[in-house]
Amino acid sequence: MTASGTLIDRRGILAGLSAAAASLTTRPAGAAPFFRRHHLVMGVQLYTVRAEAEKDLPGVLGALATIGYRSVELAGLLGRTAREVRAALDGSGLRCPSVHFQPRTRGTDLSFAGDLTLMADTLHTIGADTAVVSIPYIPDRLWPSAPRGGDLPAILQQMTLDDWKEGADYLNSKAALLRSQGIRLGYHNHNVEFAALGDTTPMEVLLAHTDPRLVTFELDVGWAASAGVDPVALLGKHPERFSMMHVKDTKPITKPDFAMVQQSTEVGHGIVEWRQVLPAAYRAGVRRFFVEQEPPLDHGGIAAVRASYDYLVKLDI
Repeated sequence: MTASGTLIDRRGILAGLSAAAASLTTRPAGAAPFFRRHHLVMGVQLYTVRAEAEKDLPGVLGALATIGYRSVELAGLLGRTAREVRAALDGSGLRCPSVHFQPRTRGTDLSFAGDLTLMADTLHTIGADTAVVSIPYIPDRLWPSAPRGGDLPAILQQMTLDDWKEGADYLNSKAALLRSQGIRLGYHNHNVEFAALGDTTPMEVLLAHTDPRLVTFELDVGWAASAGVDPVALLGKHPERFSMMHVKDTKPITKPDFAMVQQSTEVGHGIVEWRQVLPAAYRAGVRRFFVEQEPPLDHGGIAAVRASYDYLVKLDI
């Protein structure tokens, strides 16, 4: 190689290094290095800011967009119509790909026990394609006490192996009906699904007895961690079953339990090893990520999700 040729190569190498450095330091709005690398957006579950959103949904969505979030997940419709929700989303430039609903309710709220055509129409209006079951299905024998102020964790702990299998059948049947209307069904866990149930757990029962072609799962990392479960191992054991994730952390003082008790905190302030969890999630098929934090919130919902975003946007993995 000639001297001039060597010089040209070195210049090319230096130019490449400069471009690489620029790509590492440039962080587009709404994308951490991990998210940008995989062409993903960072979302937030509105349950964290529910109190604020019920009062002023357009204002809250605008604040989330300013922070850098680009998608949201709803927990119900916050007392609004689908058109009102869509107008607020469009005004902020955010999208909502999924909405949480209860499996059974006695009120007028949309639920999986109600009119699924109406649910599908509602989701289409909002722009969502996934309906998420927010809590476990409670069988008929336990249902009468559940919606009247009953102790939900205690009721869930009475559920047998057959009850959880019935719940899996319920998910399959609702998912088949919704799929015919262009809607996917997802299931969101708490920590009760990781309690021992003979030689298995409710989560393993649900994963084993639901049809992968019909039912997807949304892994709530905070609830899994609060049960003493390793999210990385769970994701590795069940590739392609989880397509969504609640990016939620839990405080170091948290003691493992299965009674829907959690000491939630801002992402990056707890015990979850996000440098391992996020890549493992992507390898397993997770493509939608929603930051969430359980109450009580020391400084309000907006401050909480801002702190989580600030951690994630700087997380280079």
